[in-house]
Amino acid sequence: MKIEKECKECILAQGARVGEILNLAQKQKETITALVKKHIKNFDYTLTPPQNAYKLYEEIALFLRTGDIYREIKTASTKKAEELLPLCEKLLQNASDMLLCAAKIAVAGNVIDLASRVQYDLKEEIKNIADFKFETDDFLAFKNALANARKVVYISDNAGEEVFDKVFIKTIKKLYPLVFIYYFTRGKPIINDITYEDALNSGLNEFAEVVNSGVPTPGFVYSMASCEAQEKFNHADIVIAKGMGNFECMSENERANTFYLFKVKCAPVGRFARAKLGSIMCKRSFA
Repeated sequence: MKIEKECKECILAQGARVGEILNLAQKQKETITALVKKHIKNFDYTLTPPQNAYKLYEEIALFLRTGDIYREIKTASTKKAEELLPLCEKLLQNASDMLLCAAKIAVAGNVIDLASRVQYDLKEEIKNIADFKFETDDFLAFKNALANARKVVYISDNAGEEVFDKVFIKTIKKLYPLVFIYYFTRGKPIINDITYEDALNSGLNEFAEVVNSGVPTPGFVYSMASCEAQEKFNHADIVIAKGMGNFECMSENERANTFYLFKVKCAPVGRFARAKLGSIMCKRSFA
């Protein structure tokens, strides 16, 4: 999905949100706004939104003299998510289809997103998953593909979501014990996305092999991935891609048996995916 002019407003709002969330001084906020406006002028409309945005965040991090802008926020997001684990376990115990329930838990966790202009209540999203229906529902195709899979690449998204990703991955491993899962993280801190260290701290390595993808953008870009990540991606029977950023980037060069799990949080993505704002998606690749 190529960046649209409408995306400029969203990225400008993201820059303002940095100052608000980190409680920066007014001069710092003004500097960040100036950086955002400078980058927006030079956006490349042949690229995706995440590809255009990542250089901006690198410059903001440099200005703030930190390698991870949202480190403390990410830690708090994970802690908040962990508090909801008993609720997740109760939902799974009462579910008629554990895999579907676990998938919806993972998608509900996708509301943790500091890049989104629309914010949602995480607890309410988890509590109400039984009422949610996928706007695009390719879950049966996913289930059938998983039954014949041996290697799965799971591409992560935002910090805090790894708690719910682990619920989903544990369920997959329970139902399909022969499946081996690679859990891809970002190559370095970008917005509040999951890094290799974040995934290890959440204990995901107990259920999957955690892989530093090498990708610096808030969305998986194959050409920017490490050789190791590219090889694992190429040989996967299924790719599970969490979040809008991954959908925005990967829908440009799709591979077979890629399943996107995300919540539609902006109008451009909704138009591209042909889905309503706020809907949840289990969308199979066109390839």
